[in-house]
Order: sequence, then C-alpha cells, then structure tokens
Amino acid sequence: MDEICKTDLNHKKTIMKTTEQTKTTRAKSSTATKTAASKTTGAKGAVKPKRSAAEELRELFVDSLKDIYWAEKALLKALPKMSKNATTASLVNAIDEHKTVTEGHVTILEQVFQIVGEKATAKKCDAMAGLIEEGEGILEETQPGPVRDAGIIAASQKIEHYEIATYGTLAAFARTLGEDEAVELLEMTLAEEKQADATLTEAAYNDINFEAMEEGDN
Repeated sequence: MDEICKTDLNHKKTIMKTTEQTKTTRAKSSTATKTAASKTTGAKGAVKPKRSAAEELRELFVDSLKDIYWAEKALLKALPKMSKNATTASLVNAIDEHKTVTEGHVTILEQVFQIVGEKATAKKCDAMAGLIEEGEGILEETQPGPVRDAGIIAASQKIEHYEIATYGTLAAFARTLGEDEAVELLEMTLAEEKQADATLTEAAYNDINFEAMEEGDN
C-alpha cells in the first residue's frame, strides 16, 4: 500500500514539474516575442505608426478606397487641361474618353463604399498629386505639338499604371475580406484602366512618338 502511495505521489510530482516547465517555456516564448517586436519597433529606420494607423486589413482597405477616391476626383480636374494642350486628334479623343470613364469610376467607388458600409470620403493621395504635378511640369517644359503630346502620353500612362496597381490591390483585399460584390466592381474598373493604358500605347506607337522624333530631326 505504501508503495502505491509513493508511486502516486511521484506521478503527481512529475505532472506538476512538467506543468511548471510548460508554463516557463510559454513565458519565455512570450517574452522573446515581445522583445523581438520591441526591437523591430525601435530599430533604426523603423517608422512609428500614427495613433490612427490601421490595425486590421479592413481598415487598410477602407483607407485605400479613400485614397483612390480622392485620386479619381483630382484626375477629373486635371484631364481637361491635358486635353486642351494635346494637338493630335487621337490623343485628344483618348483623354476625353478617359474623363468620361473616370466619372464612372468615381460613381463605382461610391457604390463600393456603400457595399462595405462606409461613407464615401476622400483622403488626399500624395502619389496622384505628385503624378498630376509632374504632368503639368511636362506641359511647361515642352512646345505644343508632337513632343508635348508624347510627354502627355508618358504622364498619362504613369497615372494609369498607378491606378492599375491600386485597383488590383483593392480587388485582392476585397476578395480576402469576402466582399464579393465589391470585388466585381473593382475588377471591372481595373479592366477599364488597362484598356485606357492600351489605348494610350496605341496612340503613341501609331503616330505621336514617331512624329516627335521626326520633329527633333528637322
């Protein structure tokens, strides 16, 4: 009987020891994780997030929607100026058509905001602001004609590529979040941005770039 009691006691001690070891291991692991996170946050060159910084993918998604919403509205104001300064008929038509399409994109974004239960709000997009400013700089640095048209196409395609990247990312975020209706709208916009980029490329290689080259040779 005493042997049985001793065996039970030893067994209990072993269980208690194992439990304590497990707790210690978990505590060390937790401390190591916090320490690593602390080192990363305090590492040289690490960016300290704002208090309003996104903590979840949905927050980042909505924040990105606000960004491109501002971008599309800003582009609507910039496109007429590009159109007035273009001289090639095909380019003028492409820009005017893109303005009409962009108006539709603004409406679609408002629908996406509604789908995800958010108010349509614009947040300044530094990337688009910079691209538009660069485009205006090209107008100032070129004479009217094929060379300026080539510059307008270059600026316009940089904008298109930014929009393509943005809508592609937004569609991926929406898919991950299970917002299937939003995915459909965003992918439709993405397809239209790709088509606009292809139209600009066609205009450049059909006439404008070659005319600009010939003008430089004269």
